[in-house]
Amino acid sequence: MDTLFSLKVFRQVVENGSFTRAAERLGISNAMTSKHISHLENTLQTKLLHRNSRNLRLTEAGEDYYRQCCHALETLETAAQKAAGVTEKPQGILRITMPQWFASPRVSRWISEYKQRYPEVSLDLVLSNRHTDLIADGFDLALRVSNDPGPSLIVKPLANIEFFLLASPEYLQRNGIPESPEEASQHPALLPSYTDMSRIEIQHKQNGRRCLLELNATIHSDSTLMVGSLIRAGAGIGFQPAWCVTEDVAAGNMIQLLPDYHIKAVKLYAAYVDRAFLSAKVRSFIDFLSEKAKMPV
Repeated sequence: MDTLFSLKVFRQVVENGSFTRAAERLGISNAMTSKHISHLENTLQTKLLHRNSRNLRLTEAGEDYYRQCCHALETLETAAQKAAGVTEKPQGILRITMPQWFASPRVSRWISEYKQRYPEVSLDLVLSNRHTDLIADGFDLALRVSNDPGPSLIVKPLANIEFFLLASPEYLQRNGIPESPEEASQHPALLPSYTDMSRIEIQHKQNGRRCLLELNATIHSDSTLMVGSLIRAGAGIGFQPAWCVTEDVAAGNMIQLLPDYHIKAVKLYAAYVDRAFLSAKVRSFIDFLSEKAKMPV
């Protein structure tokens, strides 16, 4: 039995939620559709679908296999189009993993604009600070903020992400404004748990003097957005990406501390699996975000 066609049958069954509708789309019988699914399950020695007369659903193994199946079929379809000289058009499902703090008004406006520009691309956005395995987890693209993106992926630098040290006006009214790194180190700090920001090198903008800003964390969180909420609530001082807080700073809801010092920026990368070529949908998103990321904060 043709395993490649079995993969196409499996995708149609899942996307249509029905053996009958999948069979109609592919021009085969229900019995043949069932044989192709059985062929895959026997080959893999695992159950892919739970099904009865009323409904069907993916097993846990089936969910993983479906993502990788779609990824493989799209890669083959793109390769066939390339070989035939067909002009690629961004379309299909684009699955992206990105940091949690990308759930911000600035990035949301960009994604809305991307969708208007490329309406035939469906986005599946997974927000996590964890470095995921793109192949195993079925991602087309990862956006990562790091100065060490890792050697196993192809990466494209998109922008330098600035971080601000911040506090709320209410907190500063109660505790005073730290005027130096030494004074800032005396304040309770709110820091992310997924990276060490307790010792940060900073540089004076005028005289170029470098020093270490050492902070004493009283609260850690794996969510950058939670750290931002705690800063707004007056629980202490903490870091936030500039992309998340420019509107708050402009409105006076957050106060930037140590404005005479420059905090070392961290690079934003687009990371993808080493392939001979990129699909149009992946390339379109990388190019679009690169264009937007160059805009002033």
